[in-house]
Amino acid sequence: MNAAEYFEQLLQLNNYERKEEASQFDILMREWSVEKRVDTGICWHPLRIIETGYGFGDYPFAIIERTKQKELNHLFGAGKPVLLFSTEAEAPEPVKAAVQFVSGDQMKLVFFCDDEPDILSYSKLGVVVMPDENAYREQERAINLVANARNCRLAELRDVLLLQKSTRVSADFQKSIPNLNQSQSNAVNLALNSIDVTLIHGPPGTGKTTTVIALTKELVALGEKVMLTAASNTAVDLLALKTSEEGLRVLRIGNPARVDEKIESITPEGIVMKHEHYSDIKKFRKEAAELRRMASKYKRSFGKAEREQRKLILQEAKNRVKEAIQLENYLFDLAVLKADVICCTLIGSTNSLIRNIEFDTVIIDEAAQAPEPATWVPISKANKVVFAGDPFQLPPVVKSDAAIKGGLMITLMEKLLDKLPTALLRVQYRMKPVIMEFSNRFFYQNQLLANETLVNPANLSDALLFIDTSGKAWEEELNFETKSYTNPSEANFIINLFPYLLADWGLHSLITGIISPYQQQVKLLQELFKINKNEFMDDYPEIQTIDSFQGQERDAIIVSLVRNNQRSEIGFLKDYRRMNVAMTRAKQKLLLIGDSATLGNDRFYSEFINFTQENECYKSVWEYEHLLHSP
Repeated sequence: MNAAEYFEQLLQLNNYERKEEASQFDILMREWSVEKRVDTGICWHPLRIIETGYGFGDYPFAIIERTKQKELNHLFGAGKPVLLFSTEAEAPEPVKAAVQFVSGDQMKLVFFCDDEPDILSYSKLGVVVMPDENAYREQERAINLVANARNCRLAELRDVLLLQKSTRVSADFQKSIPNLNQSQSNAVNLALNSIDVTLIHGPPGTGKTTTVIALTKELVALGEKVMLTAASNTAVDLLALKTSEEGLRVLRIGNPARVDEKIESITPEGIVMKHEHYSDIKKFRKEAAELRRMASKYKRSFGKAEREQRKLILQEAKNRVKEAIQLENYLFDLAVLKADVICCTLIGSTNSLIRNIEFDTVIIDEAAQAPEPATWVPISKANKVVFAGDPFQLPPVVKSDAAIKGGLMITLMEKLLDKLPTALLRVQYRMKPVIMEFSNRFFYQNQLLANETLVNPANLSDALLFIDTSGKAWEEELNFETKSYTNPSEANFIINLFPYLLADWGLHSLITGIISPYQQQVKLLQELFKINKNEFMDDYPEIQTIDSFQGQERDAIIVSLVRNNQRSEIGFLKDYRRMNVAMTRAKQKLLLIGDSATLGNDRFYSEFINFTQENECYKSVWEYEHLLHSP
């Protein structure tokens, strides 16, 4: 298909996803109880207000804290659009806001209005995640821009990315990059030599971030203006922090996901706060705040004269704010001009501070987890593009069945892997070889090498173990509200087994995580460990979904596979990329627990079970009868 047809189809898939998100949100607001919203992680309720005030841009903010069910996972994150509501009788309409940061059980909301919303004075508050309409608008704008490009650099780059034009590679750079292994150094050199597009394929533990930062340093040394971008705020924060630590002038644009002094110091707001003219901005803001306080005495008295007086005072406050913003904007533009590297999310690349800037090189990290429509947003600002990621780890989240059928889960990086210049990072530094081996065999054609410092134990089952629950009839249970599965017997077995693992597997000296593909199983395990917390004390493990562990690692990982039925149905366990993530989080010890009778009809799990048997890393749950009381 030609470019016009390609992008027309992509716009249609993007619209499918947009409509599906809107439809799901409409249903949850009309039909779901508040309790169900909370259980599924899209809502906090009830809340208490910790602090209110006026922040950057003189927009009102509120720091809120959830007061119940604090152990539940949630989907809130920096930059997410949310709706603040109250279940109190006679409460006003819900108010839109944006999350500035989430820290533990607290969240900072920013309201894009002139005055604090009235809803903050009501009780029984809650907040729920909304679809990001702005993201869809920016994706649509970028796709149209790329599709309609003619006789320009963007048109050339588009044709290369659609494989309609050959890419170009020079041979100017053959550098030995300090502190990189050979495959990492090769990746940096390939990216420096590529004139159009490079792909850096970084399997788990191979130092992808290290390679990206080294590449960024080399590009800046050549005088290039570089954008580092990724789909999530957390990933961008990591890139910004590590790049800044290398001595580069970094500007982190957007909503930092963490309240971290090092991150704050490289944001536009943080840089402005250190400027000599910041005292003038503070003066204007202080005057505006005093005027607002004067106006607030009319808030509960809405006669005509009071309303007019309040309007005049608030207008004067706005004038002060306008003066502050004009000075801020000048200082922000100065910060952008001085920066070597701009760090932002994919959609954050449309921020007004950099909207009209073109970059010599745009590096898209975690590119194999970024939906294609979002990927085109930073590409539209690039002279050259570098994709970094691993198509064999977590895919993008797509909610629309029509969009999935149309191929929206296939990322642009996945489409281009090995079709355009690609560098594979080959040496992994995280896992003991036996933990790495199956993933290496199944996903990476045995191309990965374990770093020489990673030594297998003499007894391989001390590092890798699959416990087969077949024959126990520990059947799964479906939660009909959340559509998520639990396996109570398997969860109880993990609780009973854990003290044994602490002693015989040495978990007492290791940082341990417990992973399950299913949110309901995670919730059940969290509850069970909470009940038995005193027994485990300092050995209390972190328990999360696979998705929550993406990009993380632990000394030891336990995976609860949950599925156990007579039909051999395994649902989204068939997403092998998700399981690749689960199996590659562990550095020293990996334990998986599941039912081979249910899993064994699938090729991936059959091969894994055979692998554990061949390496004497397989045990039946019946072997633990003498140690444990079966639930």
